[in-house]
Parts: sequence; structure tokens; C-alpha cells
Amino acid sequence: MDAGPWSSSSKIKSRSPFQDLLRRKNSQENLDRFIPNRSAMDFDYAHYMLTEGNKKEKEKENREVTSPSREAYLKQLAEAFNMNRTRSLAFKNKPPTPVELIPNSILSPPPPSKSSKPRRYIPQSSERTLDAPDILDDFYLNLLDWGSRNVLSIALGNTVYIWNAADCSTAELVTVDEEDGPVTSVSWAPNGRVLAIGLNNSHVQLWDADASMMLRTLRGGHQARVGSLCWNNHILTTGGMDSRIVNNDVRVRSHIVESYRGHQQEVCGLKWSPSGRQLASGGNDNVIHIWDRSMVSANSPTHWLHRFEEHRAAVKALAWCPFQANLLASGGGGGDHCIKFWNAHTGACLNSVDTGSPGCAFLWKKNERGLLSSHGFTHNQLSLWKYPSMVKMAELKGHTSRVLFMAQSPDGCTVASAAGDETLRFWNVFGTPQASKPAPKADTEPFAHVNRIR
Repeated sequence: MDAGPWSSSSKIKSRSPFQDLLRRKNSQENLDRFIPNRSAMDFDYAHYMLTEGNKKEKEKENREVTSPSREAYLKQLAEAFNMNRTRSLAFKNKPPTPVELIPNSILSPPPPSKSSKPRRYIPQSSERTLDAPDILDDFYLNLLDWGSRNVLSIALGNTVYIWNAADCSTAELVTVDEEDGPVTSVSWAPNGRVLAIGLNNSHVQLWDADASMMLRTLRGGHQARVGSLCWNNHILTTGGMDSRIVNNDVRVRSHIVESYRGHQQEVCGLKWSPSGRQLASGGNDNVIHIWDRSMVSANSPTHWLHRFEEHRAAVKALAWCPFQANLLASGGGGGDHCIKFWNAHTGACLNSVDTGSPGCAFLWKKNERGLLSSHGFTHNQLSLWKYPSMVKMAELKGHTSRVLFMAQSPDGCTVASAAGDETLRFWNVFGTPQASKPAPKADTEPFAHVNRIR
């Protein structure tokens, strides 16, 4: 009986990996030549032969064949062809950083900007409150002004008082006669020393506040009370209940030099532009006129530059922007409740904001972009607006009657307001004054005093 191909396995007492591989190689088992029988393989032996077994055989052959001279030759050859590298491939530069699917800048909150200014605290109550007895509760008059020498003037009935903000001293400047009064308007000249006083009898008096002395009286310009005054250098512009506007040159004997006619009712608001070329006037006829002094002459006193009829009540609140040329803010009385912004160059209405209450007076913020407005019924408040967004930044309350008059200190920080409740209040609404910038250094260039050809 044929023992078969595996009969010799019983005769072998000790089996080595190599012998077992030869026996399997000579086997006549009918197996596919491309799909080996993995169950009969010894993977441990195969790994040994691929790593350690072949290495020992090669070392033995190298020791037998290689001579010292040959080793030196192979070493030099390897150095010449740069064959001593342990890696076949190597990166000279660092691999690129992986791309973030979601940047960390989006996930993490942005750091606070260094340039952003913290929001300034605005006191909600007045710093000081003074009594103002007998002040006229009349929307069409202008009874409060703050001069360039830090002296405030206010008209109470027939008397004009001045209050020095430096030492808080008060003095009575003048009391007019009953037949001439009451006082209907006050306005400081640019030098801060001369005060113009409009009267109910159509006259205007000029007073030296330092000497408490009247300088002159301007007559003949109006036929009724003078409720609005505005200076433009040596020109004093007056507006009256007779709807006339008159330019008075206070340096000459015949003081009336120009007159503007366009309103049909009392002129209650007058403001010269910072350039001194354009005059804005508002009246009880709900109309605003923009006058250009170069276009007005004795032959054409009604030749205005622009005429705005969009307001629905008397226009008293007028304010030219100090940081943007040709920008005028205006406000109407009881039936209007709007602040409107005009381009005095083109005549376009840039914006209109509903404030919910009549506007009595406007003041621009000198140091930053903002507008302060005073109002009447129902809250009798002062409102601070951020320009041009017109977001309300603060609302100051304290008066119990409509806030008819406002004036700004020379440094542009403090505002005085007077109302029909017979109080005069001071508000720190515009912050502390900015430090004055140092004067530019003198030119140290050699021969800087010599005129250059080019």
C-alpha cells in the first residue's frame, strides 16, 4: 500500500523550519499555483529569513571577498557620489501648515480695538441752576447769549444782567424805561465786550460791558420790536416783527447799509455762516431764506439765494455746522417737530428727523460731530444727537417749561439753557475742553527768511 506523500513525516523526530519548507516544496498535492495554501505557511520563518538570515549571509560573504584596499575604495566612491545618505528622499523645507477649515479668528472673539474711544459719560442733571425771574416766555425772542470773554448775558423783563463764568459774579448792565421795554433780544459782538440789545420800541442799543456805558442807539431800521440779532464782524444784522432784515455797519454814522425783504411775518431766527458770506433767516411764516451778501444790493433787496418752505411752523432754531461747509440745521415750532438739514450751496434737503416735540434752539458740538437741540411740550428736554446718523446719545431733563433759549461757552463744553420756568441751567454736555496743540516749531532751515524764486 502506497504510504502517500506525507508518510515520511512520522519518521522525523525534530523538525526545523528549513526542512519543513523542502518537504512542502516536493509535495505532489494538487494546489493552484497562483493561490498558495496560507495555512501551510510559516510566517515567522519567512520574516526571519528576510531580515536576519540574509543579513548574516551577506556579512559572511563580504568578509570573505572584501579586502582593506577595496573597502577604502568603496568608501571614497560613496563619498564622491554622496552615497552615505541614510535616506533616499529628504525634505529641505518644512512641510506646509495644514489649511484650517474654520479660521480661529472667526471662532475666537476679536481683540478690542486700540483706536476705539470709550463712550463718554454725559451727566443727566445740570451742574448749576440759577433763578431767572421775569424772563419772557415768548418763542419768538432771543434773550440769552454767551460771549467770547466767558461772560453770559440774559434779559429779564426790562433789565439785562451779565454773569461772569470765571468768578461766578453777577452784575446788572442796564434797565430800560417802561415805554422802551421790554428787552427782546441780546447778542455779544465778536470781541466779547460790546453787547447789542434789541428793544420792544424797534431800537437797538450798543453797550460797553466793561465800562457799563451805552455807546450808541441804532434807529430807523425797523417799525416794530427787534426779536433777533446776529453779528458778522462789524456788521450787526437785525430782524424785526415788521418782517424786515437790516444790516447795520456800527462803525459809521449812517449805519443801515443793506436790507433783505422776503418774509411775510416776524423774523425770529438769524445766523451768519462761519465764512460770513451767507445769512440764514427764519420767520413766523414757516419759511427759511438763504441770503448771499454778494447778490444783495439796494436795487434788489429780495434777491435771496434759496427759499425753503418745508417746515410747518415758525422757524427759530438755526445753526450752521462748524466742521462741514454749507450745512445748515433748522427746526420748526409747535406743529413741525422736525430737524432738517440743508445744503446751502445746492439748496437740497439732506435729511429730516422727527423729534416728537417742537425745536426751540440748536447748538453744534464744536469738538466732535454732534448736535444739541432744546424742545418744548411734552418733555421740555435737551437732546444730544450724533451726526450724521442722528442717533440720540442723551436726553437731559430738568426744566418744567419749554426750553426757549440756549448758549454755548467759548470752549464749547458747557451749555446754558433758559426756559419759561424762570430758571437758568448749566449742563456739562459736551465734555472737557481739549488741550491746545503746541505751536509749530520755527523753520530752522538755513536762509529760511530769504524769498525763494521757486
